[in-house]
Amino acid sequence: MDTFGCHIVADLWGCNVHKLTDKDYLEKEFTYAAEKSKATICGVFFHEFSPQGVSGVVILAESHLSVHTFPEHGYASIDIYTCGRHTQPGLAIQHLICSLEAEYNHSHELIRGLKPKV
Repeated sequence: MDTFGCHIVADLWGCNVHKLTDKDYLEKEFTYAAEKSKATICGVFFHEFSPQGVSGVVILAESHLSVHTFPEHGYASIDIYTCGRHTQPGLAIQHLICSLEAEYNHSHELIRGLKPKV
């Protein structure tokens, strides 16, 4: 596989609090986001905290999607990293921004795996 990758780190604020506490909803939406990005899903694990919050990861052949939610702040921390030029992680983050009904988002996109020219 090509080492070229795209790594999106996103902060989503003003999210739907009920969605941030719903483990099953988040698992379904992150799985769909991975599929939408044309990535290959290898495994899925989500955990619900007490009294609130969810952390989860979708493991991909191309890397991962992950989330940590803070419902008390209406905040979700999202990390999407995909290797290979066939994936479209931008489609995944756009889906998640809409799905979580974020009022504000701040995303950084990093290009990974480029060999330095020596």
